[in-house]
Amino acid sequence: MDTSVGDIAGEVRPLTWSRTVARETVHRSSVAEVLLTDVRRLENGDFEAAASWSRSHPTFPRDGVGLHSPLVIVETLRQLGIHIPLRYFAVPVSSRLLISDLYFGIDPSAEPRAVTGATGVTCLVRVSEVRRGPDDTVTGLRLRVRFSAHGVPFAQAGGGARFLDGEQYAARREGRTEFVSPRAGTAEVARPDARSLGVTGAHDVVIGLDGGGVLVAPADPTHPFFFDHATDHVPGMVLLEAARQAAAVESRGTLLRPASGRLKAARFVEFSPPARVLCVAHHETCVFRFFQDGEQKAFGILGYR
Repeated sequence: MDTSVGDIAGEVRPLTWSRTVARETVHRSSVAEVLLTDVRRLENGDFEAAASWSRSHPTFPRDGVGLHSPLVIVETLRQLGIHIPLRYFAVPVSSRLLISDLYFGIDPSAEPRAVTGATGVTCLVRVSEVRRGPDDTVTGLRLRVRFSAHGVPFAQAGGGARFLDGEQYAARREGRTEFVSPRAGTAEVARPDARSLGVTGAHDVVIGLDGGGVLVAPADPTHPFFFDHATDHVPGMVLLEAARQAAAVESRGTLLRPASGRLKAARFVEFSPPARVLCVAHHETCVFRFFQDGEQKAFGILGYR
């Protein structure tokens, strides 16, 4: 029987925000990029988790508003989607995790403002649709997470994940499993001004401009958040941020901070050649699609208020 981090001699203690979980259990190389500090299983089978969102995190806007980036919600979901399967569902550490889809939604009237230090966030997690292989190993599941701070719910997120062993992953990648630098397929391209995208600096820009079109072209291949560790394809978080920045370009700076979003990853997006982002804004929504080698690789929608 599993014993969660919060179980001591059969008694459940309060969640703690005093230390992070092991970085290996959330697939992060830097301890500074670990958001989860505690996870425990509840009696009804759900999970409760603590996360610490720091004002010093690379995604935190320096616009003076004091609100965390929506990306930190999605990153917390991603870390929960790795830690819980590894810790409680016996998914091997060597497995490759693939995000099939994700969504998030924020209540602007309830979300916390970061005043000093870090924001302590409580996550209530429900796991569903657990799929198993012939050997009873978990091959996939779905998560739904509700976020609260200071006892006030302010956001929700969820998505699906699949787990592949090394052989399955290699077969799916068709020989493209070597780690590649984000610059490998990115020529020097013109980039929008960072201020028009609502990011802190030029190194946070992940798109380029090519003849009026928008390309996935990260400016900083060693960005501490987007490229914390080596990867053989464009991470989903980069795609989501590229879509957000493309929406800012398409709307000429009026659509900057989404309050909701969905992303469906149908195929891997490679670093080379740079994928093209097609973004169509309509009132308070923006539909986006990623194309590469003549194929649609991912798509979704962002909502604004």
